[in-house]
Amino acid sequence: MQITVNGLQQEYPDGLTVAQLIENMELNPLHVAVEVNKQLVTRSVHNETTLNEGDQLEVVTLVGGG
Repeated sequence: MQITVNGLQQEYPDGLTVAQLIENMELNPLHVAVEVNKQLVTRSVHNETTLNEGDQLEVVTLVGGG
């Protein structure tokens, strides 16, 4: 299936969840915010949220600093 992640169209296997995508991107799930089709997906439902062909995602990493 093709989805767009941070503006880049990418190919992923069907049935991929948000949690699997974060793992595939080698990101710490505690330090990311994910939006699917302009809707925030809370961390509590990352495992349950299945991505679909054509979805548009924004994945933002949270970085501390001063």
